[in-house]
Amino acid sequence: MRPAVIRRLEARAVMTPFARPLVTGGGTVEAAPLALIDLERSDGVSGVAYLYCYTPPALAPVCRMLDAFGEVIAGEPAEPFRLERLLQSKLRLLGAQGIAGMALAGIDMALWDAAAKAAGLPLARLLGAAPRPIPAYNSNGLGLSGPERLADEARALLDGAGRGFRAVKLRLGYPTAAEDLAAVRAVREAVGDAELPVDYNQALSVAEAVRRIAAFEATPESAAGRGLAWVEEPVRADDYAGMAEIRRRTRTPIQLGENCWGPHDVARAIDAGACDHLMPDVMKIYGVTGWLRAAALAEAANLPVSSHLFPEISAHLLAATPTAHRLEYVDWAEPVLAEGLSIRDGAAAASEAPGSGIAWDEAAVARYRVSY
Repeated sequence: MRPAVIRRLEARAVMTPFARPLVTGGGTVEAAPLALIDLERSDGVSGVAYLYCYTPPALAPVCRMLDAFGEVIAGEPAEPFRLERLLQSKLRLLGAQGIAGMALAGIDMALWDAAAKAAGLPLARLLGAAPRPIPAYNSNGLGLSGPERLADEARALLDGAGRGFRAVKLRLGYPTAAEDLAAVRAVREAVGDAELPVDYNQALSVAEAVRRIAAFEATPESAAGRGLAWVEEPVRADDYAGMAEIRRRTRTPIQLGENCWGPHDVARAIDAGACDHLMPDVMKIYGVTGWLRAAALAEAANLPVSSHLFPEISAHLLAATPTAHRLEYVDWAEPVLAEGLSIRDGAAAASEAPGSGIAWDEAAVARYRVSY
């Protein structure tokens, strides 16, 4: 039997509203710019995926890059590893970061979705694992909105509309350490013994990160065993030497990985001793193919692996990750999905349907679609 080939690839741009606007150091984020991908094979099997483009000005360029790559792969065998090598070869001089790397990853995710559907298996089972509950934390809020607002929001996120989360993530990076500490205390009081990771989004210098983390570690809450689960990206994401210095001078686990472009960046971070936990982003790590390689590196280094965004497909990937730790839950794509990710008792369960479990609500796609 002849292998299926790529018949066509279509990209669509949508802007989905946030149920809870997120206040960050760069401003308030109220909508998600998503590039939706539909890939059709010659055997009639289709694969889908989406990309989160972070900022609206990036949405059109990402979709155009997907269109261009669609022409490159048209007529090629629908084999993820082969096409990853092909697209990487096209990017050898440009580099596979930014918009180009995002488009490569989106195609890879759609290819794996199609492969799992063709096999009649959920993606996790195609990868040799079984869908299983993965502890999740609610990351749909707790931005830089001030301690007076954080407590109520933290309680609402922990309940998660009856999903029973046992962990929520707090964004930090206020102008002063005292403000950060006030935010942590407000949320800690609201969530009790729940896990509380924090994310600095690269806001600090190495010296300031050490100072602020040491201040957290000196609190009565930390002494009572209610410290921070981890500190995420306290300094510039590619400052692996700086992260390693922070690790040497503090006790709280350091998390990084969402800004690792491909498994080679993961290898560099591990070699530098930059982190206690690893958090790949399936888009920036180059899709399912890149995730598998990064997960192997993490297992060899005995690093716990969590996901960053993209919870629907990440639930499958974590099920197949030997050192799986936590899933980051966001609902940003749910306005255009036929069905969101199932979370019960604070754990995410990957879909048992063939593929990644992602399917479009076409009426919603039409409602939120924007031109590019």
